[in-house]
Amino acid sequence: MIPKNTVCIWYDREAEQAARFYASVFPDSAVTAVHRSPMDNPGNRAGDVLVVQFTVCGIPCIGLNGGPRFPHSEAFSFQIATDTQEETDRYWNALVGNGGRESECGWCKDRWGVNWQIIPRTLTEALAAGGPEAQRAFAAMMTMRKIDVAAIDAARRG
Repeated sequence: MIPKNTVCIWYDREAEQAARFYASVFPDSAVTAVHRSPMDNPGNRAGDVLVVQFTVCGIPCIGLNGGPRFPHSEAFSFQIATDTQEETDRYWNALVGNGGRESECGWCKDRWGVNWQIIPRTLTEALAAGGPEAQRAFAAMMTMRKIDVAAIDAARRG
C-alpha cells in the first residue's frame, strides 16, 4: 500500500544504491520496492531503475532517479535523534566515512549529497529547556562538527 504522504528525494542515477545503504545503516529502514522505467524519458532509458520505495527510521520515502538537473541542498535534511555518543558516532561515521562530508553543528552530507543532521537528544532537550541551559548548550554546539554528547551535557550543567 502506498502511504498518504511520502518524502520524495531526487537522485541523479543512484537511488537504489542510496536506499540500500540507508537500510544497512539505520534501524527500522528497508528497501520495499524497485520500479523500472516503462519507457525512455529525459532522465532514464526503458528498464532503468526509476523509483525506489524505502523507509528511513520508519519514514516512507521514494528515491527518484531523475538525472542531474536538481541537486540536493541544505534546505532538506533527515534529522536522526541519537541517545548516546556511540550511536551518534556510528551514524556519523557511516555517512561521512562512505564518501560523505562533514559540515557544522551536527550536519553532514552522504555521498549522494543528501543532508543529514545527527543530533543527540540531550541537545534537543537542552534547547527545549530554554534560558541559560539552552544558551550554554547552543554555544557549545556552535563549535562542533559531529556533536560531542559529553560536552553538551557539561554545557547543560554549566
